Amino acid sequence: MAHNLETNGNEVAFALRGKPAWHNLANRIFNQDEDVTTQTMLEEAKLANWNVRLSPLTDHISESWNDVSDAHLVLRTNPFNQETDVLATVGKRYKPVQNEELFAFADAIHDANADCRWESAGSLKKGKVVFGTVDIPRTMVIDPQGANDETKLYLIVWTSHDGSVAVQAAVTPVRVVCQNTLNLAMRNAKQSFKIRHTQSVEGRIQVARETLGLALGYFDEFEKEAQALYSQSITDAEFSKLIQTIYPKPEKDAKGALKKWENKVVLLDDLYHNSPTNANIKGTKWGAFNALTERL
Repeated sequence: MAHNLETNGNEVAFALRGKPAWHNLANRIFNQDEDVTTQTMLEEAKLANWNVRLSPLTDHISESWNDVSDAHLVLRTNPFNQETDVLATVGKRYKPVQNEELFAFADAIHDANADCRWESAGSLKKGKVVFGTVDIPRTMVIDPQGANDETKLYLIVWTSHDGSVAVQAAVTPVRVVCQNTLNLAMRNAKQSFKIRHTQSVEGRIQVARETLGLALGYFDEFEKEAQALYSQSITDAEFSKLIQTIYPKPEKDAKGALKKWENKVVLLDDLYHNSPTNANIKGTKWGAFNALTERL
C-alpha cells in the first residue's frame, strides 16, 4: 500500500493530531488542542516498549555452519502480539536506538518548549522505519486578510531499525503521515542532522539545535518566495501550458505511456481547479505550485 504504515488486521501503528490523513488510518486521532505527552504519543502510535536489541547470528544457526561473519540479528517485541520479530541482519558495531530515545532526542532539540506539540508518529515497512513529527510554533500566512493561506513548520525525527537510515532530524513544511510524505519531507528539508547507528545520540543535542536552527532561516526565504508567487497571477491557459512543459505528451504510446500521461494531467487539473486546499489561491502561481506539490 502507498502509505506503507505497519498494520495488523484492523490495527495500525500510527497516531496523529487534528485533521485525518489522506489514508484515513490511525490508531488514535487526538483533538487539535489536546495535551499529548511524548509517552502518550509513543503508546498510541504503537511505538512503545519495542525493546530493539541485537542477537548474535550464531545463536540462531547450527554450529556446523561455522559462521565467522560476526553478524547480528536486530530483534524487537512486536507491538501487536508481543512476539519477537527479526528486522534485519547487521554488523557488531551497529547500536540499536529505541523509539523512546528517538522521541526524547526530538524533545531535547526543541528543549521541551510547551508551544511545540507532537503532531504525528508511526511505524513503516513492518517496523523497519519509525518517525515522529512535532508542530513548531511557526506559521507562514499568505494574504491574511484575503486568501489566508497557511503553511506550518514541523520538526521531524526518523530512523530505521535495519541499518538503512541513520538517526535523523529535519525542519520541514511537510506534515508526515505516511511513507510518501516522509520521502517528500526528506527531499524538501533544506537542513537536516544525522547520527549514524555506530555513534551515540547523547552529547549531540547542541550540535543538532545549531544545525536545525539554520533551517528557520530557510523558512524565512521560503516565505518570501511564496509571497512572490502569490502576487503573480496565472490564467487557466498558462497553467495548462505549464503542465504541458513540465510533463510533455509522449510521442509514442509505449507501455501505456499516453494513458499514464493523461491521468497525470487530469489529476493536476483537478487539484488546481477543484481541490478545497487550493480554492483560496487558485489563479496565482502559488496555487499552481501547490497543485504540483499536492500531486507529488
